[in-house]
Amino acid sequence: MKIDVCLIFDIGKTNKKAFLFDENYQIIWETSTQFEDIADDDGEPCEDLSLLKNWVLNTYNLLLSDVVYNIKAVNFSAYGASFVHIDRLGNPVCPLYNYTKPFPEDLHYQFYKNYGPEKDLSRQTASPILGNLNSGLQIYLLKYKKTHIYKEIAHSLHLPQYVSFLISGNPVSEITSVGCHTHLWDFERSAYHAWVEAEKLNRLFPPFPINLGGDKKEIFVGNGLHDSSSALIPYLKYFKEPFLLLSTGTWAISLNPFNNTALSFEELEQDCLAYLSFEGKPVKASRLFAGAMHEETIKSLSDKWNKPLDYFKNIKFDTSLSQLNDSYEKDYFEFMKSLFQKQVTSTDLVYQKGQTKSIFVDGGFSKNDIFMNLLAKNYPEVTVYAAEVAQASAIGAAIAIHEHWNQNTFPTDLIKLKKYAI
Repeated sequence: MKIDVCLIFDIGKTNKKAFLFDENYQIIWETSTQFEDIADDDGEPCEDLSLLKNWVLNTYNLLLSDVVYNIKAVNFSAYGASFVHIDRLGNPVCPLYNYTKPFPEDLHYQFYKNYGPEKDLSRQTASPILGNLNSGLQIYLLKYKKTHIYKEIAHSLHLPQYVSFLISGNPVSEITSVGCHTHLWDFERSAYHAWVEAEKLNRLFPPFPINLGGDKKEIFVGNGLHDSSSALIPYLKYFKEPFLLLSTGTWAISLNPFNNTALSFEELEQDCLAYLSFEGKPVKASRLFAGAMHEETIKSLSDKWNKPLDYFKNIKFDTSLSQLNDSYEKDYFEFMKSLFQKQVTSTDLVYQKGQTKSIFVDGGFSKNDIFMNLLAKNYPEVTVYAAEVAQASAIGAAIAIHEHWNQNTFPTDLIKLKKYAI
């Protein structure tokens, strides 16, 4: 008898992964791959859409014919701010442009002259001014700089929805992709922004469906999710009291799904934004380039003190480190205190004292004893936890469609917690 499973594709910038989850949310099969970038039509590096498409379809078809697994549902998690523009036959009409490309200054001036001022549009769309990271501007660019491509577009799909389209054949829009620093969504009106309608771009966006069907009737095909939103889903599922999630990697992102206050222009100027959860609710977020700062510093300290790159992992929280003579330990401890103060400034933009009950930290800093103890000391009014969810964005995508493939109740041990006390 075949094992009932849910198939999840988790598409990162670097790693492309696929997982099979059983009904207890255990990973029972997985694979991963990486693709070399190719050049777009401007000579800039970009995702190889052809390789990605072939990998997704080959993996899917291989598992469909497998004698061990019975796929009940499939869903997708992928990085955001990236559009795939398809023609009426479903074929991409241009490369998947990289959101790191600089946005043309003349077009920036033209856009905000017509639809600004910047601070008003930024507040209405709950996003800082980010150039191509405001993915709606990528379509605006095509309309005015690459008209021959723009005219061929039947649908513009964010990457998670394009990967869903490869299997379902149904082009869809999805709220976590549209509602994340795109400049497309008016958070005040809960609709596409007026500029989108004025430029007639909304004709390119498919509707927001409730359900989808796949090429096999017995398989439910999800809409796909923006990966940051997907990674928040396990926490939203398990914890009902107000919490803040500090997700740490290259960026340390403070996420507060219970903060419903409107974004101020001052907050937006400090890299604060809001995006929509898979339930369509605003999630206030701030970010700090903390992981990158940490990476740069440990390389410098490693060179200075002739220590291994991971030597910092041996250092435990101890306030007496500040009293030491000059040493790696003292330098690292002082750096972490300085970095932590920047983190507090960032986190406090979305933190709500008196309402927030818990702070969960996942990613690299959750394993840093100094960081976690400083956090517990700075926020004594809440409970601070180091949290670990294996493959959080993939599990989130599976949880989002739970009712379509799983009759079991949720297991209670998906999130592993370590409490930090003062």
